[in-house]
Amino acid sequence: MTTTTTRGARPGATAPPGPAAKATRDGHGVRGSTRTFWLFAGPFLAGLLLFVYVPVGWSFYLSLFQAQNTVSPTKFVGLDNYADILTEGPFTDSLWTFTLFALIVVPLTYVLALALALLVHRIRVARAFFRSVFFIPTACSYVVASMVWKLSIFNGVRFGLANTVLGWFGIEPIAWIGTVSPPWYWMVLVTVRLWLQLGFYMILFLAALQQIPKELYEAAWTDGARPGWQTFRHITLPQLRTTSVAVVLLLLIAAYQAFDEFYNLLPNTPYARPPLVYLYYTALGQGQDFGHGSAGALVLSALITMVTLLQGRIFGFGKADS
Repeated sequence: MTTTTTRGARPGATAPPGPAAKATRDGHGVRGSTRTFWLFAGPFLAGLLLFVYVPVGWSFYLSLFQAQNTVSPTKFVGLDNYADILTEGPFTDSLWTFTLFALIVVPLTYVLALALALLVHRIRVARAFFRSVFFIPTACSYVVASMVWKLSIFNGVRFGLANTVLGWFGIEPIAWIGTVSPPWYWMVLVTVRLWLQLGFYMILFLAALQQIPKELYEAAWTDGARPGWQTFRHITLPQLRTTSVAVVLLLLIAAYQAFDEFYNLLPNTPYARPPLVYLYYTALGQGQDFGHGSAGALVLSALITMVTLLQGRIFGFGKADS
């Protein structure tokens, strides 16, 4: 039996695989990659469909019906539930509560988290210790922290921590949670949220600071720039643009979703109810009005989506830096 050789090739050499063999091999690779993809992504996608999209679809269905004390309504009301909650009333008041809460918490968290990140980034001794100290509160439960704030720090009696400090300066005790005018309860709500979330956003800023090339600062100092505010304004802050946009976005969404501290610090109070607390009492309270509750939840979701898209549009989030 003779061996056929390709012209120009060495005798006995094997010819390269033809198109059919290559297609077969590539086909096995594509099918294998597809199976691997579904193996890893399938459970996540199934959970996303079962626990997110199906409940959202069912909420939209309930929002079109008069659904009180039942999740199988029969009386179709169309968009009446949306019209009811968007007129002046408790739901719109809850949106104003959120707006005030966000106006206080978002700037404070941004500034304090960035300041802590700059301080931790500049120190050379025990940096890991300070990172851990500021980050540990993020592992604490919102419910537990709210109870500590309510029963120990701002409990309103003379022997509470806050009133004890005020007593050193001759100031009478303040009923922090029960006082509406002036609204001292905002001090309790804001401080507990700051304590719980500052460490997380500090870590985000710290990671971004470590990615800034040192050559930029060296070049600026060579050109006569002074360390401090000048380099922070013209080098550090522009380099943190992407992280800043992400932090503000996360802070706004977290403020929209505020629930635990309001529910545990101010239970059964008509004032200072953010949207989620209002929806909780509407859908799961004594009336169990799932129609209005579902409509309010979808309106809140739409607001979060619009704010996210608007912020991304304004700041160009996701676009390559020019």
